[in-house]
Amino acid sequence: MAALNFKHLRYYWMVAKTGSIARAAEQMHLTPHAISGQLNEFEQTLGVELFHKVGRNLELTDAGRRILGHADTIFTTGDELLDTLRDQVATKKRAFRVGVSDAVSKPITYRLLAPALSLPEPLRLICSEGRLSVLLAELALHRLDMIIADRPMATNLNVRGYNHLLGECGLTVFGAPSLIKKINKPFPALLNEGPFLLPGEDVAIRPKLLHWLEINKLRPSIVGEFDDGALIKAFGKAGAGFFVGSSAMKAEICAQYEVRAIGQIDAITEQIYLITTERRLIDPAIIAISDAAKRDIFGASDIK
Repeated sequence: MAALNFKHLRYYWMVAKTGSIARAAEQMHLTPHAISGQLNEFEQTLGVELFHKVGRNLELTDAGRRILGHADTIFTTGDELLDTLRDQVATKKRAFRVGVSDAVSKPITYRLLAPALSLPEPLRLICSEGRLSVLLAELALHRLDMIIADRPMATNLNVRGYNHLLGECGLTVFGAPSLIKKINKPFPALLNEGPFLLPGEDVAIRPKLLHWLEINKLRPSIVGEFDDGALIKAFGKAGAGFFVGSSAMKAEICAQYEVRAIGQIDAITEQIYLITTERRLIDPAIIAISDAAKRDIFGASDIK
């Protein structure tokens, strides 16, 4: 007897499982004629009849039933082997753990991290979001590889960490079209007594923004205070009030939240930092993030 043809065995197995050549052909994306021809060859090779016709369906002969058990074992084992190999490939991905301060906007976070996912070495990105103080504690315990924050780590903390400035840019004021139409004043006058969504106390730009409003004699009506950048933008999208965001992400914010940019505050700069346990960046993923941020988001000329 010739060596077992596993392609023929697969065709036989699919016909046995589905009960007809037509259904097997549909599942295997082949023509019924091709399946029938391969099945005939298999029967001739084995020297036994595997099926007999009952109406429009096929039923296994005694020989066919005996072979089916072996075929089940062969193909089940093969599928388990492939699953094992896939699991091994998945486990080879290095876990890259990143902490993101609540104050950093979601669009800028995505643009910062995207280059790390395009490296030749596959990564499994694990993101944790929270207050900077909590994230620094995790970094100190080596549970994070880096932190993205809107401020540097304070020097008086008992944490071994280093600040790496990615860049800085001005702020832009945004508003929902319905709110802009309702207020109908030029910038920045529309902020005076207009509804405003203020960044929370954990956001680095808050003191600078309050000072800017004061020196420009603008007294907006504070609708709410938000540490979370995505939440403040969601309220802004709904027309609850005007809000500020990074000028570097102006197009993304307008597109994602369906708002309009109404004015820019160049006197205030928003800074974005990487905080790591490395004085000199050596992790390829962190280097890719740093290089892309300076090149594509903030621009080399903005780095100070």
